[in-house]
Amino acid sequence: QVQLVESGGGSVQSGGSLRLSCAASGYTYSTHCMAWFRQAPGKAREGVAVIGSNSRTSYAESVKGRFTISQDRAKRTLYLQLNILKPEDTAMYYCAAGVADGYSHLYCASYVESAAAFRYWGQGTQVTVSS
Repeated sequence: QVQLVESGGGSVQSGGSLRLSCAASGYTYSTHCMAWFRQAPGKAREGVAVIGSNSRTSYAESVKGRFTISQDRAKRTLYLQLNILKPEDTAMYYCAAGVADGYSHLYCASYVESAAAFRYWGQGTQVTVSS
């Protein structure tokens, strides 16, 4: 199994930046397709960004151009750089790794809106953006 632990969340002002980390442990071969999701109180979980083999990435339209997903394979750590933060970015951010049965890492970049594609999830880290 794989364990995922997020960190780096906090409170920032609009326009600010933040860098989230997700440390993976256990059988990390399952981390070739990883993603960030977020969920605000009273709202549904939504995909933020996905990264697969050869650093192929995909982003939600709401964050494209502002957020960057990356991975340090040697450190087994996933990152999310959040720039030009807006109050609507306020949410609990979760990292996820897969893929689940019925999905293939070959199509990882297409899973940015597919939470069911990922088998493992972290506990989340809170991001709060004030105006």
